[in-house]
Amino acid sequence: MYDIIVIGAGPAGMTAAIYAKRASMNVLILEEINYGGQIANALHIENYPGERNISGIDLVTKIYEQLQELGVSVIFEKALDIRKYDSVKYQNIKTVVTANNSYEAKAVIIASGSVNRKLGLEEEERLTGRGISYCATCDGNFYKGKTVAVAGGGNTALEEAVYLSDLAEKVYLIHRRDSFRGEQLSVDELKEKNNVEFVLNTCITRLIAKERLNAIEVTHVVDGRKRIIELNGLFIAVGRMPENQNFAAVVRLDDYGYIIAGEDCHTSCDGIFAAGDNRTKKLRQLVTATADGAMAASEAIQYIRSL
Repeated sequence: MYDIIVIGAGPAGMTAAIYAKRASMNVLILEEINYGGQIANALHIENYPGERNISGIDLVTKIYEQLQELGVSVIFEKALDIRKYDSVKYQNIKTVVTANNSYEAKAVIIASGSVNRKLGLEEEERLTGRGISYCATCDGNFYKGKTVAVAGGGNTALEEAVYLSDLAEKVYLIHRRDSFRGEQLSVDELKEKNNVEFVLNTCITRLIAKERLNAIEVTHVVDGRKRIIELNGLFIAVGRMPENQNFAAVVRLDDYGYIIAGEDCHTSCDGIFAAGDNRTKKLRQLVTATADGAMAASEAIQYIRSL
């Protein structure tokens, strides 16, 4: 029996475990693959307080080493389900089920994160961090005075294009339709920018690169015309996929699959909390993930002490 089980060993989950362990809680982290989450793939992080420039893997390794020093248990198994007992006697106990085992706890923190939707192009994975990014506020500063493109048509893509237009020399906004799904105010703002070019009814069909991304091939969806756009960076903003499917029976999700939880990280189920990119929130950044981890642990500790 654990006090708290944390699902996910990204920045949110590891921070939650650190805070819980320091409060003398018996903590277990369940992680499917490896510690670090999506941020482990970042080559440079320059917007995290106290670290002027650090790679993602170096930062998350520091956090993981802190976990080990505290004696937090980490088991590399995928959480497949969370179950609650029906009986009154065990109503405060949650069981987290994996393929081979089950683990019991008084509280659970779901910090399973989310993954960026990819374009599905050849070499997209290899070029991530080498000209391809999924976050303008994270990586836009590396492209000051350079040429970039944004792929997408929703609010995130429009916001990324606005942000990058103040940094880059040229911004191409590429969308497969002739109109945007995002807010018209953002579209109007971009139309006023001299360094922004709309490339509509067009899909990116090829990445052109050596060591880094050098150009993209785009294809018009109506007449099949192809065009090569030389650039330094491509920001892909075609949505994210939260990793919450296995928990839909126990906590409420919104229409996009995110766990409905406010800044206090409480979900619709007592004793289950959500932290990080998998919950409903406006800003999904490294610093907000760690903040969520601290908040979720604090709330889980209060919940356990109230039982």
